[in-house]
Amino acid sequence: MRQTTLTALVLACCTTASAAAATTATGSRITLYRSDSASLYASSGNGGDDDGYAVIREQRTLALQAGTHDVVLGNLPDHVDAEALALGFPGGEAKVLSQQLRLAQGTDAALTGLVGQDVTVLGGNGETLAQGTLLRAGDGLLVRGTLGNTLIRQYAAVRAGADFPTGSSLDLRVDAAHAGNARAVLSYPTSGLGWRAAYVATLQPGAACRMRFESRASIANRSGRDWRDVNLTLVAGEPRFAKASAPRPMMMAKAAYAAAPAMPEQAQLADYRSYALPGAVDLPDGSVSQVPLYADRTLDCERTALYENGGTWTPPQPMLGRDFNTGGGDSIVDTLKLKAFDSLPAGYLRVLAADRNGVPQFIGEGRIDDTPRGGDAAITLGTAFDLRARRERTAFHVDKAGRTLDEAFRITLSNAGDSPRVVTVREHPSRWREWTLASSSQKPDKQTTDTLEFRVNVPANGKAVLDYAVRYHWSADQQPQG
Repeated sequence: MRQTTLTALVLACCTTASAAAATTATGSRITLYRSDSASLYASSGNGGDDDGYAVIREQRTLALQAGTHDVVLGNLPDHVDAEALALGFPGGEAKVLSQQLRLAQGTDAALTGLVGQDVTVLGGNGETLAQGTLLRAGDGLLVRGTLGNTLIRQYAAVRAGADFPTGSSLDLRVDAAHAGNARAVLSYPTSGLGWRAAYVATLQPGAACRMRFESRASIANRSGRDWRDVNLTLVAGEPRFAKASAPRPMMMAKAAYAAAPAMPEQAQLADYRSYALPGAVDLPDGSVSQVPLYADRTLDCERTALYENGGTWTPPQPMLGRDFNTGGGDSIVDTLKLKAFDSLPAGYLRVLAADRNGVPQFIGEGRIDDTPRGGDAAITLGTAFDLRARRERTAFHVDKAGRTLDEAFRITLSNAGDSPRVVTVREHPSRWREWTLASSSQKPDKQTTDTLEFRVNVPANGKAVLDYAVRYHWSADQQPQG
């Protein structure tokens, strides 16, 4: 290993600008905004993350000197919005003349976090170069000891009794009326923090659709620093972030709640919803924590085996081409719908069902959007294994003189399972907005301007057939296509 030349410069006791010690106080407040970024919640990867958005408000105790001098605040997250960062002294002990954000880079991040702590700086042979309070880290180390201030340009190691923090740092030039400790409030937005709802529905046995519904908030921290004893408020909704440069398993942290936890306090926040957690929590860097959002409860639900063709789009003119929107896939999907008992923030719903031995097994997952109280939340669980469909056109005739088009379909449903099933067939007559149901083998259970819906009973190990026909018509001033 190459021998490093070590130099140390002993400075005079009196300097025009020296760094004051800064320590982080407990009881920080974080307002956390929802993020669906996969990287925040991934179980692999390392380092900070520039997704997510949080606003931090924390108290710092600063050891000030009289007059103009420099103060360094370390242990900031990796990604901080420098333009929105602000520090103030509520008691008026000092004023900030200028500030400079230094981003976390290698060992400088850890050393900056030790500013104000007692350290021992070692040379290549283990000799002590300086011992005392670290005043500045970066372009050399400035240490205040019993014999004065020492600036060390080259060194081999730094030993400290405190933990080595990481993150960015803030260099401040302040003007204080008197020396002594002062309370400062630091606020800034940062990325690397985010939350989203995590729901689990366990289907209950029996013919009726009932579920045990659990709702939690998943809180991800990949900000580059730990957070201890923070008061947390979660915001549900989608505020607009204008700046592209703004801040946007891993170890699974233990849930910070007991068997019967207190629930977050929900409130209106402008056009959004906020959830204030009832107690302080720890958010270690590189962790995903979960806290309860609502108390567990049993809910009614609706499961549907759905076969759907087309969509609700309507063309600008009648479509007369024979091959328009033929559809014909054979998959039948299993859907689940529930009614929101309260405001449900967007997140992912995992669904479990008991197997023959009573063990809950995963049967599907889907994302639900922000859903107000009383609204419907629905997901697709997956593709049914025993159910299949076949769709075929049985009639097609265009009468341009009479300005009509007749079209008929046959849908054959098969069930290879040992239990009878009800399959919902959802069709969208979408050649034109003016149409009527000409005939059907069974009455539709639902009919709107763009949808026909039939509930078809399919016997176990058997088949069922649905036939229907529609007639489209248009006026003389409506030019058809095809």
